[in-house]
Amino acid sequence: MAEQLDIIFTAPHPDDLEIGCGGWIAKLVKQGYRVGMIHLTTGEPTPLGSLEIRAKESAEAAKVLGATHVETLGLTNRELMDGPTTRYALATVLRRFRPRVLVGIAGKTVAASPDHLQAQLITEAARFYSQLTKWDDRFGHTAPHRVDHLVYRPIARTAENMLFPASFAVDIKDTIEQKIAAVACYKSQFPSERFAGLRHWLNSMAGYEGGLVGYDFGELYALPRPLGFEDPMPLFGEWPRMNPIKMKADQE
Repeated sequence: MAEQLDIIFTAPHPDDLEIGCGGWIAKLVKQGYRVGMIHLTTGEPTPLGSLEIRAKESAEAAKVLGATHVETLGLTNRELMDGPTTRYALATVLRRFRPRVLVGIAGKTVAASPDHLQAQLITEAARFYSQLTKWDDRFGHTAPHRVDHLVYRPIARTAENMLFPASFAVDIKDTIEQKIAAVACYKSQFPSERFAGLRHWLNSMAGYEGGLVGYDFGELYALPRPLGFEDPMPLFGEWPRMNPIKMKADQE
């Protein structure tokens, strides 16, 4: 049996997770959690890439982030569709590594690959399939596993106005450069001129998403249900956003 992971991140193409979730992945690793990265497809063909190049790039990126496990399922890029076969593939990984938390991207990218929305549907279904009994033959004879928590990483350029019952931002000030370094591993996808623009966008989005809760840089995540607390008071510490009144008082 594979060694258990605490959390698994999944997305359709190598580079999706690094762009969307690289800051939190790196932070979780620093905090001592066992983190898995599952790419549903190889992402190929692309104009400057190949299967060998993309595999090397994804391995280098995972090493930069410190992920415990990285895997590419080899589902078909450009033709990724939610259905029994794709659900079985991801659910089998969940049953092998038995994480408590599953993170997947969410949203429809009209001007980009339709694989993104299909990956959301596959992730949601695979979480359910993972726990099913009397179906072990469909999952490589692995034992059922219930994933406690599903977390969404909303796509910043989605065509929809997505509303979730709860959301949270992760402070990635200490890992944003690590995130950008992981994205930079994908030289076949982001030659120098294109990468310069992407780096600006990554910094800008992290500044916006972090700024929503007072962080310099952050990544925004969402839940399909409200958060529950017996004692929410520890959440309500000092607001990290710059306080001009406090600053003035400190100067006097």
